[in-house]
Amino acid sequence: MLTVADLQGSSKQRNRERTMRVVVQGAAVVTMVVSVLIFFVLARGAYTFLDEIDWDFAVLSDLGWFPRRSRFDLRTILVGSVVMGGVAMVVAVPFGLGAAIYLSEYAPARVRKVVKPVIEVLAGVPSVIVGYFVVRFIAPEFVSKIFDPTHDRNMLAAGVGIGILVIPIMASVSEDALRSVPNSLREASYGIGARKINTVLRIVLPAAVSGLVAAFIIAISRAIGETMVAVMAGGFDGSGPYSGAWPTNPGLTMTTAMTNAVGGTDQDVGGAPFQVLFFVGLILFTITLLLNVIGDRFVNRIRQQY
Repeated sequence: MLTVADLQGSSKQRNRERTMRVVVQGAAVVTMVVSVLIFFVLARGAYTFLDEIDWDFAVLSDLGWFPRRSRFDLRTILVGSVVMGGVAMVVAVPFGLGAAIYLSEYAPARVRKVVKPVIEVLAGVPSVIVGYFVVRFIAPEFVSKIFDPTHDRNMLAAGVGIGILVIPIMASVSEDALRSVPNSLREASYGIGARKINTVLRIVLPAAVSGLVAAFIIAISRAIGETMVAVMAGGFDGSGPYSGAWPTNPGLTMTTAMTNAVGGTDQDVGGAPFQVLFFVGLILFTITLLLNVIGDRFVNRIRQQY
């Protein structure tokens, strides 16, 4: 006859499970503490920055981002971030989702085993390599010849480069979401006479929408946080005037502005030109946090259990 002690297993196994639970809980606590500390440091630096500047003149009335001259036009970096991020998602979503659909629904198993690891490896390509590719090929051979911009380096070229970096992430996460859809749903669709394309569009994609939304949130967070491609191909080296929202104009992103704030001697002497690093970082942190919170709530609302 089995007893409760028999069902509990050996003491060595229970101790091992207890140790692993403590380790995992500790990792979760450390993650939360680090996030809180990051927010605290950014908030403290942002408060110092706001206390040192004339908000109406330096932030709201200027028409350019020139931190070393105490000119901090937020519109310049916000518009640049939105435009480059938007162009990146226009590139990454269709190509990434298309690659995911092919790998999940159409590719033979032998092809999938080769292509999927290649896509995941592409996600680890250093962004400086993509930035050089954009400057040397995409900007002169694609953007300049089709759109004839005034500047060779512009937000459109940078956005395309960022989109190339985001495609592997979008494809990999989306493919995992599509593959998690039960085959019984596909078989039921085929059983009533639906074609492959109808099954994919009307059954598989709606069933995997929660995972696809998660992939989109990860991709847009990666696009907004990209630095090197925006620095190399965006058109401005850390500072510049407000040039509008037209993609063929040069522009700045929040990450580019932060990179410029760290450089030079501003870090040594302090003051608003360096403290703005924390202010912009707080804005970027808040935007990323809101995107993840909104995406998590949306996913929880539409998620289907199988």
